[in-house]
Amino acid sequence: MTLVIGLTGSIASGKSTVARMFQDLDIPVVDADQISREVVEPGETAYQEIVETFGKEVLHDDGSLNRKKLGAIVFQDENKRQMLNAIVHPQVRKKMLERRDTYVAEQKKAVVLDIPLLFESKLTHFVEKTVVVYVDPEVQLERLMNRDNLTEDEALQRMNAQIPITEKAKMADAVIDNNGSIEESYKQLKQILEEWHVL
Repeated sequence: MTLVIGLTGSIASGKSTVARMFQDLDIPVVDADQISREVVEPGETAYQEIVETFGKEVLHDDGSLNRKKLGAIVFQDENKRQMLNAIVHPQVRKKMLERRDTYVAEQKKAVVLDIPLLFESKLTHFVEKTVVVYVDPEVQLERLMNRDNLTEDEALQRMNAQIPITEKAKMADAVIDNNGSIEESYKQLKQILEEWHVL
């Protein structure tokens, strides 16, 4: 039996670091962000729909999607964000489930669905267990500003577009406290996987 684990956190909580730890433990990770980039490549269904909905001004000169320009539009307008999500999310889900089912068919011990908006998008029915990567909100804000070169207002805008990390922690089956060192987070992950009989 393959245990399907949903991995989530909040923006800049260190979820990608924990995703790499799963891979180091030979547990395959299906990455929603990576798939969401794949489905908006020129020629894909979602790409066509984005151009039809938002116009050619969201494209680079070479025809590829200008994510920054599109992001600026949808982060300021809730309706437009919902329009974009309605285009991209069904395509991402379809690909994620195909990959998940492939790993299940191969009888892997576990497979991780790395979904940033696992709770927001109400996708917990795709997985059997959920892990939240947690950091204190002030650490999250500082990391996000540094990582993406954002002002405090811009960073808060992005953080506020998600369910607060403290709320997510309450909804999860397991929480990795990522305020400390990478080693400490790794130790917590191994302990969780031992409890779930994956390791």
